[in-house]
Amino acid sequence: MENILVEPIEKYGLSKEARPKVLFSKIGIVGCGSVGQDLVITAAKHGLEVVFLEISEEMIDRSMNEIIRELDRQINHWGLTPSEKTVILSRIKGTVSYEDFRDCEIVIDAVHSRSRESSLPLRKEIFRKLEEQVCDDCIIATNSSTLVITEMSSELKHKDRCVSLHISTTAPGASVVEVARGLHTSDAAYEKVLKFVQLMEKVSIPVIESPGLVSVRLFVALLNEACEILMEGVSSMENIDLATRASFNMPLGPFALADKIGLDKVNRWMMNLYGEFGNTRYIASPMLKKLVRANRLGRSTGSGFYTYDSEGNKITDDHL
Repeated sequence: MENILVEPIEKYGLSKEARPKVLFSKIGIVGCGSVGQDLVITAAKHGLEVVFLEISEEMIDRSMNEIIRELDRQINHWGLTPSEKTVILSRIKGTVSYEDFRDCEIVIDAVHSRSRESSLPLRKEIFRKLEEQVCDDCIIATNSSTLVITEMSSELKHKDRCVSLHISTTAPGASVVEVARGLHTSDAAYEKVLKFVQLMEKVSIPVIESPGLVSVRLFVALLNEACEILMEGVSSMENIDLATRASFNMPLGPFALADKIGLDKVNRWMMNLYGEFGNTRYIASPMLKKLVRANRLGRSTGSGFYTYDSEGNKITDDHL
């Protein structure tokens, strides 16, 4: 019987250097509040490994529980299967260390802050810590809409890889991402971000760097006008929302959408825009300010313009 020659198959495979590099396999998210959770779930659903950073193990556990709750909600609405949920969760990891971002291809800042004065220094510090850990070709992005990426990245050594990436997570079914390049953003970094948006099955909206971009500036003006109409007694809050939905084919009216976003966040947007442009149309309506002062911030607190049950369902019509 002839001897059979056995050769290891590994020698015929591609070397590590010759193997094709996947453009995106792992991404990082800094901050896992409501926006961060949406980003984590979206990326994990599309096959990416995701690591998110929070300030404590307790916050990591809270974020994971909320992510699990959202996936369970999708299962109950036939949008997901239990096995898909298991796979998605296997791709998600929480951390308290920036070191876990070292092998990410893109890291997105999604932190929550109360004002521009506190937000800008915080985000600059986040960017500096990221630059110390990530590789040279990793994209450093922000989901902020009212701060410009040029200012946020001004103290970095490699400003060319920084991009503003505003992913709308507030309107149901929203599929657009506003992508703004900073003064120093390279063409390569910008094109890489556009491919990332495409991977997430969303549509890129190229915009010139500007506080508020397109969506936030339009929305706050709409909400302020809706508040003015309500205060004049022209129509009820419910009917103003209905008129907006029916006339412009919007899934939510301005009051309901503001409650979903969070009235404190909307108020902060307006303060930032007024501080940047000095235009009175960005001054928050007295009605909005009154609700924020009363800690009636929308769905998150159970009351805002409307009132809500523990599942975030509206339980009354006009609340004011």
